[in-house]
Amino acid sequence: MIDTMELKPIDPATVPEAVGGYVNAMQVQDARRLLFISGQIPQTPDGHVPDDPEEQCRLVWRNVTAVLAEAGMDVTNLVKVTTFLGGREHAAVNTRVRNEVLGSHRPALTVIVTGIFDPGWVLEIEAVAAA
Repeated sequence: MIDTMELKPIDPATVPEAVGGYVNAMQVQDARRLLFISGQIPQTPDGHVPDDPEEQCRLVWRNVTAVLAEAGMDVTNLVKVTTFLGGREHAAVNTRVRNEVLGSHRPALTVIVTGIFDPGWVLEIEAVAAA
């Protein structure tokens, strides 16, 4: 029987340094559960989308953490986060809010600047967690 899961950051000296709150790779060992989180959007259950980009970032992370909590997990279980940004101008606020939410936890990370399904959204986040 597996007692504990181990997360091991992988950051070889032979590749560019991971800066901005992530690692190049995250090895998951002895996990019993994987959680694949669909793209979370900056919308409340009643359909409200804040106008402010920072409020949108915080709302998306609240949605991500709510899904994690429902599965009995928290942000320390995140092993991979993919963020889709509607424009480069949102990169700094996205990074700041993400780092506040994650604290010292650093999962593998990809940020893609792209068109988003709803032009009113500045971001969407999908993730993978393990326990």
